[in-house]
Amino acid sequence: MVQNPERRTQILRRLLCRLTPVVLIALLVPTPPSFAQASAQVRIKIIKGGLLVGGGAGSGVLTYRGRHYPFRVTGVSLGFTAGVTVGRLEGWASGLQQVSDFSGTYSSVGGGIALIGGINGAQLRNDRGVTMVLQGPKAGLEFAANLGTIRVSLGERE
Repeated sequence: MVQNPERRTQILRRLLCRLTPVVLIALLVPTPPSFAQASAQVRIKIIKGGLLVGGGAGSGVLTYRGRHYPFRVTGVSLGFTAGVTVGRLEGWASGLQQVSDFSGTYSSVGGGIALIGGINGAQLRNDRGVTMVLQGPKAGLEFAANLGTIRVSLGERE
């Protein structure tokens, strides 16, 4: 360590003068979209039913970086499932680096209850690291607590 206080001050000033532009550039330059992860809004309409083994299909819209992308969902669940419902799910998808990351096979843990009307909820994750957390109303008669696999295909609608 430098013993002379004036010399120490000079060294610190030089260091600060050299680091300040680097820090400002790092803070002000936006991260390119290919490296940035963004969240997206998800809306799904789905019809599902089953007894122990369940199945469902539907369509939805992904809103990502100001654009709307239609998609189709199909799925199978295993656990306790009894009944038939029609539902609307809304929520967020996170971990997207590009819109194509949204397509794929998701594993899910979910559940819900409906006696004429009810609530639905699910958390899904695909192999590209995209996670969806969804909830919303449903109509019909159902009780479900299950694990499932859901296939999402971008660019398709019912």
